[in-house]
Amino acid sequence: MSELKLTNLRKTFEKGTVNAKVALDHLSLTVPAGDFITVLGSNGAGKSTLFNAILGKFRLDGGQVVLGGRDLTRLRDYRRALNIGCLYQDPLRGTAPHMTLEENLALAYTRKAKKSFFAVNRRDTAYFRDLLRTLRLGLEDRMKTQMGQLSGGQRQAASLLMATVAEPELLLLDEHTAALDPETAAKVLDLTRSIVAERRLTCLMITHQMQAALRMGNRTIMMNKGRIVLDVSGDERDRMTVDDLTRRFRQQSGQALDNDRMMLEPV
Repeated sequence: MSELKLTNLRKTFEKGTVNAKVALDHLSLTVPAGDFITVLGSNGAGKSTLFNAILGKFRLDGGQVVLGGRDLTRLRDYRRALNIGCLYQDPLRGTAPHMTLEENLALAYTRKAKKSFFAVNRRDTAYFRDLLRTLRLGLEDRMKTQMGQLSGGQRQAASLLMATVAEPELLLLDEHTAALDPETAAKVLDLTRSIVAERRLTCLMITHQMQAALRMGNRTIMMNKGRIVLDVSGDERDRMTVDDLTRRFRQQSGQALDNDRMMLEPV
């Protein structure tokens, strides 16, 4: 686990045109090593843009991204991927659906290794089976099954292992349960909590579920118009209800929030 430090991040898309959109507005955030932060905000608040800035998916207009004391600001995205695990809403994104579950895990496992994927040995395979057994989904018996043939919940649980098996310095979860039914989503969230705690990962998790945002991790931030407008942790967060959270958001941003849809409404 490593500290993540974001300083004065700025990004405007289609700058200089009538469609210019400020996506990150002088955003700064320090995530101490081992922190698990949940990220809330309406559509267009800048949540995914923040993640893409960390991942290096575009060039920032200004600011700095530092992970574990190393400046990543000008580092290409594929280089950052060696130390950052990421899981998306689409259970198949970031996986090879026509490759087997074992092959997908092997690719993720050897991401940091000097040896090639094809050098994975029987001990590695046994390790993968043990990892899958911890999910309690019977996936240890489906290692030869193509990823695309698994259910959404199974794929997302397996993808969570893929994102963490190489022990990344940082884990980013971009609404990774949004496409799942409520029961499966709850199971994947429980797995998430367990894996992040066991591996002591530094983690940021975007969610639209306000209850989950207060229940998961140790800190919650809310974004609006490319800025962090609320940052709560400790006893204050432990005592907070969803109503408290929406009221605080309104006080800080001057806008009301629909609890169910995470949509902004005029005050």
